[in-house]
Amino acid sequence: MIKLPHNDGMNYAPKGKPNPVVKAVEFRFAAVALDHGHIYGMCNGLIEAGAELKWVYDPDPAKVDAFCKTFPQARVASSEEEIFTDPEVRLVASAAVPSERCALGMRVLSHNKDYFTDKAPFTTLEQLRQARAKTAETGLKYAVYYSERLHVESAVFAGQLIQEGAIGRVVQVIGLGPHRLNAPSRPEWFFQKERYGGILCDIGSHQIEQFLFFAGCKDAKVVQSKVANYNAPMYPELEDFGDATLIGDNGATHYFRVDWLTPEGLGTWGDGRTLILGTDGYIELRKYIDIARDPRGDHLYLVNKEGERHFSLAGKMGYPFFGQLILDCLNRTEHAMTQEHAFKAAELCLLAQQQAVVVSG
Repeated sequence: MIKLPHNDGMNYAPKGKPNPVVKAVEFRFAAVALDHGHIYGMCNGLIEAGAELKWVYDPDPAKVDAFCKTFPQARVASSEEEIFTDPEVRLVASAAVPSERCALGMRVLSHNKDYFTDKAPFTTLEQLRQARAKTAETGLKYAVYYSERLHVESAVFAGQLIQEGAIGRVVQVIGLGPHRLNAPSRPEWFFQKERYGGILCDIGSHQIEQFLFFAGCKDAKVVQSKVANYNAPMYPELEDFGDATLIGDNGATHYFRVDWLTPEGLGTWGDGRTLILGTDGYIELRKYIDIARDPRGDHLYLVNKEGERHFSLAGKMGYPFFGQLILDCLNRTEHAMTQEHAFKAAELCLLAQQQAVVVSG
């Protein structure tokens, strides 16, 4: 892992084995808006896949200085426009404040470049409508960094097992996405609901995306959702708990829970888990830690007709999404993730947030 301050998940930046799919000169990209530490993971993944990080821009010099210590090859741009008008830049990666991600994406696409944003890609359904219209008009990509599947080796392997039929037809996915709050490390926007979008919109987006992928759904219905502020009354707009139930268009069901309640005694920022039930077996992912047993993450447990198996996958699978995304941008294909899948996950988390029952803490 790239060592960054605060073990709270904000700077989650996995480091895998370089697996270039292009020469650096063939695919240059830039980083714009460094408001969330996920930009480090996004850039690192692209670089490991062979891309060249040419530029960085953020109006905050402190953020740029910190970024350049990790990525000294990046030139510091004086403005967005300097990047947008560079014909060598094919893609712009960004981790802006959530409510500002769509507007930045519209500017990127308007300059004929693909866009790669941190999740959640939108905070309103109107933003989603704008992005759908713009991608349809331009044919450009509005890619989304759903890191809890794309940048987790046990999740990569789970996808392969499911595709191979190891557990039969997937009928249910349960997602658990706890995070450590670590409030002093958080920026002001993190506690303003209009800017972060709500807990189901924000970290809930990971869970819904995984459900659609693992269960093979193209659409789903939000059956119920709830949010609460149980433990942070000093931040009245923060939701520190949320959950939801969905039914996919193929009959698969989904329950997920997300929260900001990780205790200080846990050895990492969150005990993220995914349980995938199939007609012929089941899979459990212990993504970031196997509590009281192994501080490393990326454990996968598989039970099917052949027996019980445990796989320790850290450092073994790599992160194929980034190379696939680069090739998709070059070839105008959709192997990394379809545009509709990225947008559908965003739409469902927005609907779950919109209709959530507010539970009194």
